[in-house]
Amino acid sequence: MTQQVDAASEVRADNRRLLAKLLVVAVGMFGFGFALVPFYEKICQVTGINNLFRPDTVVNTQVDQQRLVTVQFDANLRSELPWRFAPEQRVMQVHPGQLVQVVYDIENTGSRPIVGQAIPSYGPTRAAEFFSKLECFCFAQQTFQSGEKRRMPVVFVIDPALPADIHTITLSYSFFEVAGTAAAAKPQS
Repeated sequence: MTQQVDAASEVRADNRRLLAKLLVVAVGMFGFGFALVPFYEKICQVTGINNLFRPDTVVNTQVDQQRLVTVQFDANLRSELPWRFAPEQRVMQVHPGQLVQVVYDIENTGSRPIVGQAIPSYGPTRAAEFFSKLECFCFAQQTFQSGEKRRMPVVFVIDPALPADIHTITLSYSFFEVAGTAAAAKPQS
């Protein structure tokens, strides 16, 4: 009988230890989830992803007249997206600190309304933190009715702190159709 009591209390003790371990793991996972937020924000800041959908702020407004940076503009579409998408100007010389506007032409050549989202990328990647967009069609989803054409501006400033070894920056946009938005894209009757 004593063996049964000892075995039962040993099982209870094992169960308590297991419960304690599981609670520690659960609390650790919960804490790790919260720790991922600042980690993700730091990665976005370093890669320039954090400014995808909101305007940047410009701190330094001094124009460096002694330096020119070549900015190349690129436009890409997902293969199934029936749009025409191109910059009006493919290359531009810009002084760091200079406020610049470029325009992209977009047309829905398909037979249905489509909601799309443009995602910017930069080459070289490290130039992203010095490229500030103040106005951009990429900040919001764009709904285009069948046959609709638009000229959409991008207003930007290149920070004069851009490293001296960067002479050319490529701003590339890729437009994707936003899944699940077909009903929202239909014109109001």
